[in-house]
Amino acid sequence: MLSACIFTSERPDIVLEAPPPYRAGRGTSAPPALDWWRGFRSPELVRLIEEAQANNTDISIAIARIVEADANSKLAFAPLLPTLTANLQGLRSRPSQTTGPGGTGAGGPAERELYTAVLNASYEIDFWGKNRAASVAAEETAVASRFNKEVVVLSTIVSVGNAYFLVLGSQDQLRVARNNLAAADRILTLIKQRFEAGTASQLDVAQQEALVATVRATIPVFDETLRQNIATLAVLIGRAPAELSVKGGSLFRLGTPRVTPGLPSELLFQRPDIRAAEANLASSEASVESARAAFFPSITLTGQSGYQSAVFKLLFRPESALYQIAANLLQPIFDGARLEGQLEFAKGVQLEMLETYRKAVLSAFGDVERALIAVTDTTEQERLQQQAVAASRRAFEIAEIRLREGTVDLVTVLQTQQTWFTNENNLNVSRLARMQAILSLFQALGGGWMPPATGAGAVKIQ
Repeated sequence: MLSACIFTSERPDIVLEAPPPYRAGRGTSAPPALDWWRGFRSPELVRLIEEAQANNTDISIAIARIVEADANSKLAFAPLLPTLTANLQGLRSRPSQTTGPGGTGAGGPAERELYTAVLNASYEIDFWGKNRAASVAAEETAVASRFNKEVVVLSTIVSVGNAYFLVLGSQDQLRVARNNLAAADRILTLIKQRFEAGTASQLDVAQQEALVATVRATIPVFDETLRQNIATLAVLIGRAPAELSVKGGSLFRLGTPRVTPGLPSELLFQRPDIRAAEANLASSEASVESARAAFFPSITLTGQSGYQSAVFKLLFRPESALYQIAANLLQPIFDGARLEGQLEFAKGVQLEMLETYRKAVLSAFGDVERALIAVTDTTEQERLQQQAVAASRRAFEIAEIRLREGTVDLVTVLQTQQTWFTNENNLNVSRLARMQAILSLFQALGGGWMPPATGAGAVKIQ
């Protein structure tokens, strides 16, 4: 009859309205591969990411938290099962010989022996679902810890990719700076020759020397950035900076994987942070159910069965058998509003987790939209910057030829040099921004395709 009072309220399905397609995307569904970073076609980047997945300390910490959550889940599940203990005891005693009847010397009873072998059992009947709900809350927390680990893995992969791209970008900037320095030195030599011939002034020489010095001063800055990014990369893959050497190359030798965002509704299943927020919400709802059930009586059954005898050889005879059965009902009456406070706290956490879930969903849509905009605009920016570099390079080559012929003024040569140098640096910056935007898009999409959620906690899209 009491079983009719069991709490059977299930966690309601989360129903969300499907948002419209991304404004900056085409809406086609082409899920990223689980090893999407191979699309950049860099074996060194693949090796570094695989090493980070194996040795990164943040990932190791996240794995340890999974172990902790699993252990807590076992602890929460234990009250659903009966406890059984065995007690084997042998006792030999002798009372004081001076405390018996008759005073000193009268003595007490003789030495006694007592042998006991019993089994003790205890079980709390979970009529109201308190222990079951607490177990579900712990299980959902363990699920959330796994998705949190995937968040850390994805963040680590993206951090390794960004650090590697910064290394390549620094190498490209160093290469451009050295090429620019060589070109500026050639022009300086020509101007000095014209100065010796009397066709250039000391001011012309000084201006070109200033340009050469300016270009030369950028080299240590790029070299510093390069070495610092290598040190950052070493920490991400779990190595000491002195142990890592990066071959690198150029950002322009990387592949540019094409990423399509798919539909916004698919994002709810593939973003690990959304899945973690969903699991935390389920855990909070189960905690509310457990706190509500704590207001009702706690019914515990206990039993003891075994043997007890003063003579060891008679211990396991039928006449030495004993047993004890008890039922205990404990009903809270007044506890200073402790249970009420626990329930209100659980409801507050539930409300917080609900808003956290909504925020995670909205933030995910915003992340994808921003990343799509960045990919589109940085791609166009790189294309236009390539045209600017090509045009400024032709202008500089023509100016250098005419300078040798003596048919151009030095102001024009100086202007074409500075324009070319600036455009080349801007092209490197544009290429780096495009690669980082692609990384951000992969991160915003949750990396590879996640398996769909199933069961009562599944998100439904309308």
